[in-house]
Amino acid sequence: MEHRIFNTSFADIYPLYLQKAERKGRRKEEVDEIICWLTGYDGDGLREQLERKADLRTFFDQAPQMNPNSSQIRGVVCGVRVEDIEDPLMQKIRYLDKLIDELAKGKSMEKILRGTGAAK
Repeated sequence: MEHRIFNTSFADIYPLYLQKAERKGRRKEEVDEIICWLTGYDGDGLREQLERKADLRTFFDQAPQMNPNSSQIRGVVCGVRVEDIEDPLMQKIRYLDKLIDELAKGKSMEKILRGTGAAK
């Protein structure tokens, strides 16, 4: 059975990411940079996905290119190690959750982006 999160609109999740980051003194621009780093979207592409209210499956399926360094993302989200998640879509969703968690915990952008520099 498919997980219901796959059909959730990215536009519904995005404000939650912003709230989590902003509560800890981080900025929207940092959230957007993380999303773009992970997925390959540029600012316009990200905005378009939000405006279209794309579900998470579509958001990740249409991502220009998942960052090749995303495999370096390790750790626990919702009690599950992200590197051990077998479903590729769920793993991408949890990668993004983990990166936003790191931002909210005060990690530097360089460490969050796995030392690879900023997104385009």
